[in-house]
Amino acid sequence: MSVIAQEHVRGGSVFKDLSADDEDWQPTEIESLCMNCYQNGRTRLLLTKVPFFKEIIVSSFSCDECSWSNTEIQSAGRIQEQGVCYTLKVTSKHDLNREVVKMDSATTRIPELEFEIPPFTQKGALSTVEGLLDRAVAGLEQDQAARQEADPEVAGKIHAFLQKLKKLKDVEEAFTVVIEDPSGNSFVENPSAPLKDEALTVSWFRRSVQQEKLLGLRADDEPDDEPLPGDDMDTMRSEVLVFNTNCPECNAPASTNMKLVQIPHFKEAIIMATNCDACGHRTNEVKSGGATEEKGTKITLRITAASDMTRDLLKSETCSVFIPELDFELGMAALCGKFTTVEGLLTDVKDLVVAKNPFVCGDSGDTTRVQKLKEFSEKIDSIIAGQMKAHLVLDDPAGNSYLENVYAPESDPEMTMETYERTFEQNEELGLNDMKTEGYQEDK
Repeated sequence: MSVIAQEHVRGGSVFKDLSADDEDWQPTEIESLCMNCYQNGRTRLLLTKVPFFKEIIVSSFSCDECSWSNTEIQSAGRIQEQGVCYTLKVTSKHDLNREVVKMDSATTRIPELEFEIPPFTQKGALSTVEGLLDRAVAGLEQDQAARQEADPEVAGKIHAFLQKLKKLKDVEEAFTVVIEDPSGNSFVENPSAPLKDEALTVSWFRRSVQQEKLLGLRADDEPDDEPLPGDDMDTMRSEVLVFNTNCPECNAPASTNMKLVQIPHFKEAIIMATNCDACGHRTNEVKSGGATEEKGTKITLRITAASDMTRDLLKSETCSVFIPELDFELGMAALCGKFTTVEGLLTDVKDLVVAKNPFVCGDSGDTTRVQKLKEFSEKIDSIIAGQMKAHLVLDDPAGNSYLENVYAPESDPEMTMETYERTFEQNEELGLNDMKTEGYQEDK
């Protein structure tokens, strides 16, 4: 370990990228005790980085006295906040060459064979999908000779299963490999990274109490029915949840923050924000935390002063925006869900119609069209400055939009809200005509 410490002091990089072409890639060797014969052996440590994953420590022990050897892998980081589950659909022999980091806490399953390797029955390993299959075959074949003598029937069944397991390497039919690790430190390679891998699905989950105990994060005598931190709704409302995703622009790994917010005199809303460190793309979106209302909602605000610009506003993704004085109508699909102010919504409308319009610049810039859009922009600025009176209409057939009543709980003289029955076409757009939540089993 002194070699590693010296490397830190020199300011060098201890963890090097995993590459077979690196000729200077030398492991660290230390003298250690053999647990088989209790003589001194040699342990070789290799500190490396798996691309698009994290740092790991590969260790290999060998003893010259008794020839005993052992190889394992450990994560160089901490246990992650959530567990991870990789589901790989193997359709070709190329998929067998994917690199796999399997920690000892991971469970490996092949659903097609109803085969499972429980956690902590194998040491952690840096291998490939094919290597995992070979390791499983070797483990089952290890005691076959003894089984054949003690119970030939069981040995025969295991032999037949081994043939099925070996046949998977021919990939005559597609099969699935699932690696579920509550520590969150296992990994399956994505050869197309940072692009999306259609054959690989990655999901994160909250550990159960039993899994927390297996990882040593909870005492063994702690009750299993005790709720995990963050499970209750009050805790979820007070914290920001973070989960991994891909950037919608460059598809690089990114993180999305999600927060549950209670809007006064309305309902709960879910605010999500994604930030990509690779390309700098940022996006935010708001979704209603409740169900679709029985009736649609139409909110009309008469803008009379600049103070109206500070009203909080929740525009769901199903809400249309109208400004009658400008003969302007914005459909429900033009802007995503937003939790903003009246000024923020008007600014977004201006940017969408004018600033981000590709037909107002270059060869596409028609003089008449440019002039009309310029006048529209000036009118929006006048409304924001309180110099022009106008009406802002939010029409949401799902009933999940909201505009702040500054006089609450009294009625607002400048704002009206009415509910209405949705038309068949509106129900069709919302997907409600084909949705049946009661008595759906009676038609079977």
